[in-house]
Amino acid sequence: MKKVFLGLLLTLSFSINAQNNSKEVLFTIDGKPFYTDEFERVYKKNLDLVKDESQKDLNQYLELFVGYKLKVTKANKIGLQNNVQYQNEFKSYRTQLSKNYTSDSKVTAELVKEGYDRMKSEIRASHILVMVDENASPQDTLIAYSKIKEIRKRAVAGEDFAKLAQENSEDPSAKENMGDLGYFTSFRMVYAFESAAYKTDKGQISQPIRTRFGYHIINVVDIRKNRGEVAVAHIMLMNSKEDVDPQGVQDNINDIYKKIQQGESFDELAKQFSEDKSSASKGGVLNKFGSGQLSSQIFEDTAFSLTKENPISKPIQSAFGWHIVKLIDNYPVKTFEESKAELENKIGKDDRSRLITNSLTEKLRKKYKVKRDEKMFAATSKLVTNDYYDGKWELPENLKEYSSKLMNIETRIVSGGQFLNYIKSQQKSGIAAKPIAKLMDVLYSNFVDEQINTYYNDNLEVEFPEFASVVEEYRDGLLLFDLMEKEIWERSKTDTLGLKNFYETQKDKHKWKTRLDVAIASSTKMDVIKKALAMIKKGISIQDIKTKLNVKDVVDVMITESVLEVGAEALPKGTKEEVGFSEITKQGEYYFVTNVKKVLPEAVKTFEECKGKIVNEYQQYLEKNWVNELKNEFQVNVNQDVFEKVKNKLIK
Repeated sequence: MKKVFLGLLLTLSFSINAQNNSKEVLFTIDGKPFYTDEFERVYKKNLDLVKDESQKDLNQYLELFVGYKLKVTKANKIGLQNNVQYQNEFKSYRTQLSKNYTSDSKVTAELVKEGYDRMKSEIRASHILVMVDENASPQDTLIAYSKIKEIRKRAVAGEDFAKLAQENSEDPSAKENMGDLGYFTSFRMVYAFESAAYKTDKGQISQPIRTRFGYHIINVVDIRKNRGEVAVAHIMLMNSKEDVDPQGVQDNINDIYKKIQQGESFDELAKQFSEDKSSASKGGVLNKFGSGQLSSQIFEDTAFSLTKENPISKPIQSAFGWHIVKLIDNYPVKTFEESKAELENKIGKDDRSRLITNSLTEKLRKKYKVKRDEKMFAATSKLVTNDYYDGKWELPENLKEYSSKLMNIETRIVSGGQFLNYIKSQQKSGIAAKPIAKLMDVLYSNFVDEQINTYYNDNLEVEFPEFASVVEEYRDGLLLFDLMEKEIWERSKTDTLGLKNFYETQKDKHKWKTRLDVAIASSTKMDVIKKALAMIKKGISIQDIKTKLNVKDVVDVMITESVLEVGAEALPKGTKEEVGFSEITKQGEYYFVTNVKKVLPEAVKTFEECKGKIVNEYQQYLEKNWVNELKNEFQVNVNQDVFEKVKNKLIK
């Protein structure tokens, strides 16, 4: 919920355009100034986004903007900014925002292009793994490398790769899958493995490649074009509802499939029977998707297996229920521009990010002046002993002796104690450089890299004014969320008496239309619907009617029971608002007959029946009154002369 709230708040209302250095005080809240540049920037961004015309009115927009700043002022007044959870969340958001500034754009662009080019194809490969730790000793590394080289030699000589994997691979799954990884594309494997696979020709075995797991050899079995995305429609019957006979659900989906084979409309059957409410009214049409985007592999594979010649699947069962899937269209892999943002996000979470970090660090080493105090470095180096290699080295009891400068980065002083704490933190990282002097050089170099990156990150607001503006707005947005949750959302949920009193004042706005308790029979055959009508009038059960009329694996009639509002799409047109049987009507290819068992007149919905909408309306009511209370609590002074100038400027 918080992510959605901040996304709407910051993307729609408070996105940053170019900085405007010309600014005046537009208004004050208890003496604190708020400036014209922010108001203008926010308004211009919103102008093309908002649909509510009232929000384009500058007088109205100023009211909204002042209300927003009043809420943030209130949040600060009651100390929400001191909440540890808030501080941690803000830190997390700032870290996310800083990623555009803490990466090398050129290296990122190259990796995006490489990832996209690889994404055009899918590779099927097998592998053999010989495990060795990333920080293993040279001797252990050589043993693992020699072993994988020997296995590769045997594979190249013609021995069965699958058998070699089953007998030699240290990947635990190899005993079952014989090293087969199936098809994959870019970003599915660790980067080094992916690169080796894409650089190996079909039918060839790669040279040994090292990842954090150890040494691999890769047998590229097949390379195929990425299958892109597919658009389908489906009819779904859920099998997880209470008091539902699973066999009955399966029988019903089979009946629907038979009706499709008989030539009946897939769209109409989806509208009548599909229990996927989000797609049923659209004839079962789903948004297009690609491999791995759905939570059901069997549904995906079925969808991609359909062709224009065979566009409809037999009933299949997923974890959600039974489906019949119909192909609408296939779509190729997205263009580079369409994929760019998604690929950049993946790179940030992938091994590739190390390449970007290393590139930025190299630039920062040139940007910032780092000067080391040789005396302090010598003093800290003397403290580190061979116990470090065994993970047994301890910090000195008195770190105060090492609190003076080890180095400075521009104006920032870094102490010897900070370096010692860093050394301790790296003790189990596997750095095994020998002797101690060499170890200290490696640790110091890594420490400098860490510190210059930290210094750069801490000063982003100084170096990039646009970043400072976005960060400030995130800070306010998080505070506002916490305040709204405390003052409005939680209150609307817990104030049951106030909520029910509010319902009493609003209930006449929440009414049921006239509803009909009906049984609806449908068929494409007039003689069948006549028989169904006669049997319903005699009181014969629905199941017995279906058994009698649906014979020889042919589904001629479907009957459903439900309570529907007059005008509902599932209610046959012309159904009268009276108890009894309708005339037989025809809509499209179908004949319908309706048995209205009961007419439920217009009625006010109970509190429980409209609780969701009432809670939402109550929240809006509370917020409106709350803003008025804030205007009484804080003194707001608008500089009308300045506002008139802003209006004239924006109207032009």
